[in-house]
Amino acid sequence: MRASDTLSFDPVLRCGAYICLRVPAAGQGAMADADVPALAERLGLRNEYDAGGGPEQSIAYLRRVSAVPGQVSDDGLLGAEAIVHVAAMEPELIAEFRAGLARLLGPAVTPRILGGDMRLGGYTGQAMFNFAYRERVLQQPAAAMPNAFLVPMSKTAEWWKKDWMERHTYFLPRYDDAGAMRSQGHALAAAAGIPCLLRRTYKNPAEPAADGDFDFVTYFECADAGVPVFHDVCNALRDVTRNPEWAFVREGPTWHGRRTATWGELVS
Repeated sequence: MRASDTLSFDPVLRCGAYICLRVPAAGQGAMADADVPALAERLGLRNEYDAGGGPEQSIAYLRRVSAVPGQVSDDGLLGAEAIVHVAAMEPELIAEFRAGLARLLGPAVTPRILGGDMRLGGYTGQAMFNFAYRERVLQQPAAAMPNAFLVPMSKTAEWWKKDWMERHTYFLPRYDDAGAMRSQGHALAAAAGIPCLLRRTYKNPAEPAADGDFDFVTYFECADAGVPVFHDVCNALRDVTRNPEWAFVREGPTWHGRRTATWGELVS
């Protein structure tokens, strides 16, 4: 008998979707009239706006501040005026919300959907957990952390050709034979964000993702004082002399929004 005969190794913790909305003039009336809060309540989705820690079944409303193009074009995200985030343990609940929202908004609105599964860290042992996750900031009410950033990305074909052991090495510092650090790796390059940036990543069920999808959808929340830290961390990760992993990363747009309390604030 092997361990896999008796233990479950299902790594999926939660499923989620970011529903990106760019509403033409013909759809603005339907958007204003849509009773999305009633749909969310019927499905048991708790509003993240005043929540701490992140409820398992949740909904969040994000209103656009700005968006910057990335290496991978995505007009649906780049032009989104609002984003609705839904998360649940069961993918069927998310599918039901998406179908209900589509009925409320009508055919004039075609949302761009970005999402996937939240999974156990593939490269996270106890020491890395203590470094990167034990002291991480959890979700706070929007009054404390009003900013939201969405950054989808994919790895190149060269990355997926590497075996998991080689990929693992890119998350750690690299040293020469004399013990001098040659590069920081992902973990140290991003370290400044641990105490002030909420980080949430949805992974595509397929590795690599199909054409038109992203491998990863990364999301961050922070206080106003954390916005410069977010950009500093992004710049550190993009510096391949500090973080060689990023030679294999292709980013979509970086979308910045503000967390809002209600659906009505998205359409007002």
